[in-house]
Amino acid sequence: MPNPTAFFEGKFVPLAEANVNIMTHAFNYGTAVFEGVRGNWNADQGELYLFKVRDHVRRIRQSAKIMRMDGITYSEDEMCGILLEAVARNGYQEDVYVRPMIYKSSEVVGVRMHNLEDQFLVFVTPFGAYLDPEAGARCATSSWRRIDDTMIPARAKVNGLYVNNAMAKTEAQLNGFDEAIMLNEDGHVSEGSGENIVMIRHGVLITPPPSDNILEGITLETALYMAEREFGLRVERRSIDRSELYIADEVFMTGTAAHVTPVVEIDRVPVGDGRPGVVSKQIQDLYFQAITGRLPQYAEWLTPVYQGSQVATS
Repeated sequence: MPNPTAFFEGKFVPLAEANVNIMTHAFNYGTAVFEGVRGNWNADQGELYLFKVRDHVRRIRQSAKIMRMDGITYSEDEMCGILLEAVARNGYQEDVYVRPMIYKSSEVVGVRMHNLEDQFLVFVTPFGAYLDPEAGARCATSSWRRIDDTMIPARAKVNGLYVNNAMAKTEAQLNGFDEAIMLNEDGHVSEGSGENIVMIRHGVLITPPPSDNILEGITLETALYMAEREFGLRVERRSIDRSELYIADEVFMTGTAAHVTPVVEIDRVPVGDGRPGVVSKQIQDLYFQAITGRLPQYAEWLTPVYQGSQVATS
């Protein structure tokens, strides 16, 4: 049976006891950074595989550096080990979402980032499909622009930043769509509310560069790597206009929550023939096989929770 457990204030405790005071700085001001790590269940093997744990730990440490959070003394290896132990202690035998967070834990009122205490926590929750991977996503261009790096650091996963994403997601869903596509201040395509975007035109995979205020996506880089290695496709990183999406051959989204999800409609304009694209589906199928431990050539990306105890070095 699952045993909901969290890593909180330096030790493992029952999830119900992992609570913060209402004066906690991160709760009042969004002064925290986080990651989402997928655990993918393989029923045939009786194993839960964490995907690219070390990459996620490296990214949260980068986010913390950007946000002047230097109070965490855990090493990269120690943080990887804590994530693995947290998942093992919970005992889930289904897909899960692992949330590590570094946050300003001082119980004080005042807007600042310096002279505050930092804490590291981890919790685990069951998590199924975020978007429908078979039907594909219907998207709308949001009226909410993606935050600029000069406002809140775009390449850091800052908790407070996600109000921007949440407003876009809610606008899209209340208007009958599955997901939002956000433009940057220049009017170029940036990303979804929780996903990166890839457009396919004339056989080339095109995705916005980091300078268009995207989060530098771990799933994005995985999908592009597989497309180049397995299918010999060319990748181009450049700015994308909104209207280019309307005439794309295919579009898909990538993210820890969304995995690889084809986009079938944007602003009520069908993408291609309005069905998940052939190339998008090929990349999606390969990705799902890889993250569930069915492709030995990509085993280095995975950390087995129940049968293995070593954190992958990739």
